[in-house]
Amino acid sequence: MGVVQRGNISLSRVAVNFCRVIDGAYLIGTQYDWERANVKITAVKTLASWAGLRNWVLVKIETDTDLYGWGEATLEGKEEVVMAQIEKMSRALIDQDPLRVEHIWQQLYRHMFWRGGPVHNSALSGLDQALWDLRGRAWGVPVYQLLGGQVRDYIRLYTHVGIYQPERMVEDAQRDVEDGFTAMKTGAWAGDGRLPERERVAAFAERIGTLRETVGDGVDIMVDDHGRGTPSSAVRLMQALAPFDLFFLEESVQPDDLEGLMRLRAANPPMDLAAGERLYSKWDYRPILEKRLLDVIQPDLCHAGGISEVKKIAALAEAYYVQIAPHNPQGPLSTAAAAHLGMATPNFLLLEYVRQEPYRDGAMREHWPVEEGRLTVPDRPGLGVELDEEALLSSPMRSGGGRVDSYGADGLVRDV
Repeated sequence: MGVVQRGNISLSRVAVNFCRVIDGAYLIGTQYDWERANVKITAVKTLASWAGLRNWVLVKIETDTDLYGWGEATLEGKEEVVMAQIEKMSRALIDQDPLRVEHIWQQLYRHMFWRGGPVHNSALSGLDQALWDLRGRAWGVPVYQLLGGQVRDYIRLYTHVGIYQPERMVEDAQRDVEDGFTAMKTGAWAGDGRLPERERVAAFAERIGTLRETVGDGVDIMVDDHGRGTPSSAVRLMQALAPFDLFFLEESVQPDDLEGLMRLRAANPPMDLAAGERLYSKWDYRPILEKRLLDVIQPDLCHAGGISEVKKIAALAEAYYVQIAPHNPQGPLSTAAAAHLGMATPNFLLLEYVRQEPYRDGAMREHWPVEEGRLTVPDRPGLGVELDEEALLSSPMRSGGGRVDSYGADGLVRDV
């Protein structure tokens, strides 16, 4: 068995296929092509595709080699604006080294005077995911290995039941339990948008009672209210749902209403409080974590700065003993990016997974195995997703796709 000697380091040739020094650092791996050390970005392309429930916005970074990377920047209702932002940002990427992921992230964030918010950070998220995918392909390893290596063997998933079709809640729940899922979420607004507030709370509590009876005590139930209520109505909702042993209550008030969250926390909620899909950076999360207002945070890897930023958000949350359950717009790349992050993040809890997305599998050349409510992340390089571009292009973006309108009993415009 041969031995490679580099300074004070001895490496087995059987275990290591290469060892090179770049900028004074030892880089060790198994499949890296060292001619790619000088790779440059040559093009950034976007692709928008209607996926049944929403439009997916995908971004592809190409180089002067055969290396490329895919990311997702899906932002419902603002697809054209995000694509325009990606095009503007991409001008700064041409001829750059795509392996300098953190450097590029800092450049795209800090060199934009008007920065942050859903559009800017969604565009940044898609580009960041694509860079991580490309980096993994360059090294020949899955992204979770680049994030520190796996801390778990699989990703626990939770499904949606009765959110888009309330009348299907029981049927969906029965199917999911039969298929081995042990966690599911429904919406506190589904079907009750025009009811007065107290009637809405009562009707929804009755529905959750039916759901608990259907799935039994061994399944975790979560409720998402999309910030539709006032702090006082959110307290009433918590009290009404107390008998049903919820896993968490999501967005019971608007996520930027810190005083409202403080009021909910002071009410001693009988379930964990969760929010975060509409927070876009570690700076947005900092005051919420410092005040210990949430038990579970839900950054979206398509809106909160991509893998790079959400990894930092998760680390910040870990310091406050808060868990992370990423919001997931359900595209194949969004799911993959969140799953890779979860594989390498100790305070990761579980991942949103909507089974009603009819086009997800058709967009992927190789499907990811989901069994017993668990997602097994493949060890393929990068994010491990190969997209069928022809299939995606055959379902063009729909204007206004995914928009939801909501009105009260008196016609008043309500939060969605």
